[in-house]
Amino acid sequence: MVATTRGDDGTTGLLFGGDRIAKDDPRTEAYGTIDEAVAALGLARANLGVKRRVGTLGPTLGGLGDLILRFQRELFVVGAELATNPEAWDRLEDGRTRVSEAMLRDVERVLVEAEASIIMPTEFVVPGETPTSAALELARTILRRAERRAVGLRRDGLVPGDHLVPYLNRLADLFWVLARAAEQAESRTATPARNPAAPTRSAAPARNPAAPTRTSSTPRTSSSNHKAGGTR
Repeated sequence: MVATTRGDDGTTGLLFGGDRIAKDDPRTEAYGTIDEAVAALGLARANLGVKRRVGTLGPTLGGLGDLILRFQRELFVVGAELATNPEAWDRLEDGRTRVSEAMLRDVERVLVEAEASIIMPTEFVVPGETPTSAALELARTILRRAERRAVGLRRDGLVPGDHLVPYLNRLADLFWVLARAAEQAESRTATPARNPAAPTRSAAPARNPAAPTRTSSTPRTSSSNHKAGGTR
């Protein structure tokens, strides 16, 4: 039964621990934000489903829906970890109700592979080139908010594992890259945030001011506005 009325007093139950906490508790805010990200990813996956049904999906986007579904499911693991009372942390299981190191390393692997498959923008970009990329960008910004909430919880000793915050950080990076991949798969180019009609100073350098100065010892990194919602 969905409507139990038990939450009418403004409280909700935790996954493990048995306690009820306020619906505006920082923990509720954190795992509720994770739920928002899962829903935003559903928009991206639904759009890919429409393309599949009408025969316009294409080979490049073919596996993206499965990848999105995988991370939707993994975010339920994140939510479970955030929704567990400290007294019940011993009941958490890596990969099922607590973010594991293997989950983190796998996101990092997918990120490297995805970044190698795209043409990286050289300046800040505006989301909205395609419905799929826009939904991925929405999920990215929601994840950045979840990351900020989780950082506060970790500071207060309310995050049991060591991998949850880094996982959210990497996953937000990945969704930015996947948004660019979704655009480029449909032969679309990300729209620059800079207004081309705006006057520029002739003495200003031509390079992207948001990008780091590269040297031979500087590793290749994602450059652009996926960092705007949270540091990498």
